[in-house]
Amino acid sequence: MFNNTKLRILIGIDDTDNKDSRGTGYLARTMGAEINARNLGTLISITRHQLYVHPEIAYTSQNSSACLEIKTNDFKTLQSFCREFLLLRSAEGSDAGLCIVEPSTIPQSVIEWGKSCKDTVRQKIDAENLASANSIYLEGLTGEKIGIIGSLAAVGLRKSGNDGRFIWMDGKNLRELEGTYSVSELIKKTSIDNIETINGQKPLENELIDVGNWVRPVWKDYKKVFYIEENNHENIKWKAVAKEYIRTIS
Repeated sequence: MFNNTKLRILIGIDDTDNKDSRGTGYLARTMGAEINARNLGTLISITRHQLYVHPEIAYTSQNSSACLEIKTNDFKTLQSFCREFLLLRSAEGSDAGLCIVEPSTIPQSVIEWGKSCKDTVRQKIDAENLASANSIYLEGLTGEKIGIIGSLAAVGLRKSGNDGRFIWMDGKNLRELEGTYSVSELIKKTSIDNIETINGQKPLENELIDVGNWVRPVWKDYKKVFYIEENNHENIKWKAVAKEYIRTIS
């Protein structure tokens, strides 16, 4: 399915943590940095995807998975690295799962799987069967290996173009982006596609935005969208919407 040309790859990971460790998002950023450092590929972005919170589902804190977008010309080496990385770095007692796939090969059934994992209790065997039927690399690596459910969901949700929020993109850990920028500066500094209010109003290029300290563009209609609202400040017209709102839509 893969050849030695430059490919865009999606890497889904889930259930890599325990109650005392850093979360899956942190491990995704660390993995991406290692991929860059080892010249195994180029990290383009990382998205976080919220899954179903239910008493029958074992999760650490929020039940979220992560999806890394990578460009590489060495799929086999990248696959081997990701596998060994999670085996080594996943927390004790975790149930880590890994999914690696070229997005152009992801069928609608996997997109629907991801959507269903947001409101339905799914089973590990069903994830295995779906991945096998579509020749998708999916592997459980630690513990009960139930992380394959969320890792397959992560790539499906990312492929859907309408789920998740960005925690890293274009060379920037978004946790480090804060302060005030003009609209044009913010677009130049990041790869954000659209800046708008929840009602679709778009600011002017020279207007200022207080981005706060929690910049999380969302994945909407295959675009990176940064939501803003009016700001009660004489010179800074806009501010990022509250993180609570972003959490409800991503």
